Amino acid sequence: QVQLVESGGGLVQPGGSLRLSCAASGSIFSIIVMGWDRQAPGKQRELVATITSGGNTNYAESVKGRFTISRDNAKNTAYLQMNGLKLEDTAVYYCNADITYRSGGSAFRFWGQGTQVTVSS
Repeated sequence: QVQLVESGGGLVQPGGSLRLSCAASGSIFSIIVMGWDRQAPGKQRELVATITSGGNTNYAESVKGRFTISRDNAKNTAYLQMNGLKLEDTAVYYCNADITYRSGGSAFRFWGQGTQVTVSS
């Protein structure tokens, strides 16, 4: 059983910062990609950021220059540093990871429980 536990959400004023964490545990051979999606009420779920095991990153256009994703491979943990937060960043943020159980095995997508980020004045 693989579990992703995420934390770091909360209430912040516009222009403020938060850092989300996502820690994977269980029977893991390799974490190919880690990242976050987000979903606001009445809106489609969208990709926020991803990072590969090699450190390649990908960001939604709306967060480029403000958010930074990183990972600590030894700890199976990813971090999302969110700076210059805007009202439109308000959403539930869901950590996710593509994980293999063994060498050459298939990858499976796992999801964290979600954490609420609210940006409000």
